Amino acid sequence: MKLGIAKERAEGEKRVAATPETVKKFAALGLEVVIERGAGAGSSFTDEAYRQAGAVIADDPHSTLTDADIVLKVEGPLVSGNSDELGLLKRGAVLLGMLAPYGARARVDAFAAAGIAAFAMELLPRISRAQSMDVLSSQANLAGYKAVLDAAVEFGKAFPMMMTAAGTVAPARVLVLGVGVAGLQAIATARRLGAVVSGYDVRPAVKEQVQSLGATFVEVDAAATKEAETAGGYAKEMSEEYKAKQAAVLRETLRKQDIAITTALIPGRLAPVLITEEMVKEMKPGSVIVDLAVEAGGNCPLSEAGKVVVKHGVTFVGYTNYPSRIAVDASALYARNLYNFLAPFAKKEGGGLEINWDDELVKGTLLTRDGKVVHPSFAAAAAAS
Repeated sequence: MKLGIAKERAEGEKRVAATPETVKKFAALGLEVVIERGAGAGSSFTDEAYRQAGAVIADDPHSTLTDADIVLKVEGPLVSGNSDELGLLKRGAVLLGMLAPYGARARVDAFAAAGIAAFAMELLPRISRAQSMDVLSSQANLAGYKAVLDAAVEFGKAFPMMMTAAGTVAPARVLVLGVGVAGLQAIATARRLGAVVSGYDVRPAVKEQVQSLGATFVEVDAAATKEAETAGGYAKEMSEEYKAKQAAVLRETLRKQDIAITTALIPGRLAPVLITEEMVKEMKPGSVIVDLAVEAGGNCPLSEAGKVVVKHGVTFVGYTNYPSRIAVDASALYARNLYNFLAPFAKKEGGGLEINWDDELVKGTLLTRDGKVVHPSFAAAAAAS
């Protein structure tokens, strides 16, 4: 059974879906691992390291993917133009990656038409058994860390309080909006750098987590937030009444901050606007906003994807694909996520993998199989079209 890993070709993508560590583990399961030459270069993994781990180095995507039984990707395969990776996959092949099905429905249909079994790893159910496979958490954790470092670079002052002979330097004040995995790591990192940190989220369950990190929790409406979380642990869209209260509280809080880091996302929807232009105008000159939701429309409408801009005296950091900005560790964690997902399906005899199609995690992530869209969130729309 052949496992293929091609070089990522999306613009700005430095990560790779397998590391020498996981290649060695896959080889131990009896898989023939083939990786495209230079696939790990952006993450500082050399071809020689892969070769020593047991991989075969292929010269191009064609020789890497055409007869692969399983294909690992970071982002989904390109489906058009001169780099049509999807067209190289054989019918019946298994594809694992972060396939962004909500934002690219046409690609979901293309996976079905290609006859592949496509697993969107970001749809993984959030249950205890899946924690070691959770690609969203592993990548968001690093994004939250890196966001604070980027904020520190753009901020014209120091983070910690400093007592000097020339006087005292006051600590930076940081507000983190959206306290999921990325937000919690941002809080922890900002605290380690010496900032005074606050956290805000519509979900009441995170209050204790914020406080446990030594930060202050900004609360809008305790009663309204009781219904603010889905069964899967994601934030829900809030009522207009709540949004009005939220705007008033955040407006007052932001006036006192030096840095705001926004991470709020709702799966399948545009990111909620948390910081309006009017709020920005009232922030301190020299303040910094890092918008981790910029690829989904942004938590502030003034953020610009892929750019660092200054508006109303506030610096907006709108870098996209944050995990790729810390590619070595992001690749290592992501590769382990994929291995942990596949390893339980290892055959006890003869080597290779045999996927249990009735497994809860398989059903939760499987987008397409046997020429059909099978995931419940997308199958109905496919049948109607």
